[in-house]
Amino acid sequence: MKSLLLAAALLLAAPLAVQAAPSDWLTAAPAAEGLSTARLDAMSTAIKAGQFQQITSVLIARHGKLAFEAYYDDGKPDGGAEARRNTRSVTKTVTAMLAGAALDRHALPGVSAPIKAYLKDHPPAANPDPRKDKVTVEDLLTMSSIAECDDDNQYSRGNEERMYLIEDWVGFYLDLPVRGFPAWSPRPEASPYGRAFSYCTAGVTTLGAVIQGAVGKPLPVFADEVLFGPLGIDKPEWQVSPLGLAQGGGGLGLRSRDLLKLGQLYLDQGRWNGRQVLSAAYVAAATAPHAQARSDADYGYLIWLQTFGGHKAWVMSGTGGNKVVIVPDLALVAVITTTNFGVRQPHAISEKLLTEHILAAVER
Repeated sequence: MKSLLLAAALLLAAPLAVQAAPSDWLTAAPAAEGLSTARLDAMSTAIKAGQFQQITSVLIARHGKLAFEAYYDDGKPDGGAEARRNTRSVTKTVTAMLAGAALDRHALPGVSAPIKAYLKDHPPAANPDPRKDKVTVEDLLTMSSIAECDDDNQYSRGNEERMYLIEDWVGFYLDLPVRGFPAWSPRPEASPYGRAFSYCTAGVTTLGAVIQGAVGKPLPVFADEVLFGPLGIDKPEWQVSPLGLAQGGGGLGLRSRDLLKLGQLYLDQGRWNGRQVLSAAYVAAATAPHAQARSDADYGYLIWLQTFGGHKAWVMSGTGGNKVVIVPDLALVAVITTTNFGVRQPHAISEKLLTEHILAAVER
């Protein structure tokens, strides 16, 4: 009896077998796709021991096949394979994908289109300035608009936390004053790629409204039609503003497998199961550098461009160290979900897990 109980306990503690994946994922054993089973087992042991704080799931696709899938909160009411993960700003890359879908359908004429034309229902903004009228779709996609908006600066007029205090989140962005550039802050023309980066959730929230205005339907409806439906993603959990606008800047709840699909879509130049969901041209533009976010990271269209262990990666990133990491030269996509929201340096924790375990598991 004890041996049976021990076997059952080990089975419950083990990573969920990849055979449980939905039918639209081809599956394979890690070794078949050049991943070290021993290293992945060691990773799971370290996660369960709390060495990476609160990691809730890790999924890895290699060569288009789901090769590893583990849930470290399985058995909890809000855990396991069916849990909708609130990966915070990972949502921003989803909004970029929806912008790409609108561009592919010519609902938006191009990334240089001024956003003002698609926000006609909003009253005249405070702090009027003709430069604000020229803010484009690409300005919002690259976090480089002229608005004084910086989530990393608690004193910024456009800090994200201030937006949540009022009901009209788009109006909040439109009312922001023009950003100043003191002598110690490089102007856009003096910045790499000609854009001065400033992390601004309010701008991405506004981009969601711009997409709605361009396509003539609510953002969740458009997302289901052009992105989630084709990828087999159902029951997404959107957060909404007090005025009912789906929040394109964060908080979208998706399953870990759904997040993996989004990463695979970019890795495969916009294709999923033989269908061109986003144009390859848009994916190439989205994953090219358009602004320098930090000394060690560039920024594409609402996606981070980083290097890990000598490998260039495209990273969908959210608070708590939530990550969807696409590594083109390894044909690899990894999902790391966490609840490390109150933990010090959560992104560094997830990146250590990525480099010391996931990338280290690649043997060929």
